[in-house]
Amino acid sequence: MSYEVVVRVKEVRGRCAAGYSEGDSFSIVGFCVEGRVCIHALSSMLTLLSPFLKGIKAELLGIGSGDLGYVQCPDPGPPYTCGGTVIFELERKLKDF
Repeated sequence: MSYEVVVRVKEVRGRCAAGYSEGDSFSIVGFCVEGRVCIHALSSMLTLLSPFLKGIKAELLGIGSGDLGYVQCPDPGPPYTCGGTVIFELERKLKDF
């Protein structure tokens, strides 16, 4: 089985320095990222994406349940930075290649 992970911006707290807005998305298919991705956001999910793409459930990874998981951007926002943090929803979908 092969999976695709669709990463959606669920919530923006403050101002996202990368310009993300609620509803924006990008996809992880195989070893490739499709769409506009912030490297800081990607860093927060990198260790989780490989097992999630291979079929490990979100609850076993400690990020959600079933095929839905959640991660947060590492930017703490004010008063520490001028940005803000973003909550991402990771939705795993079965992919036909």
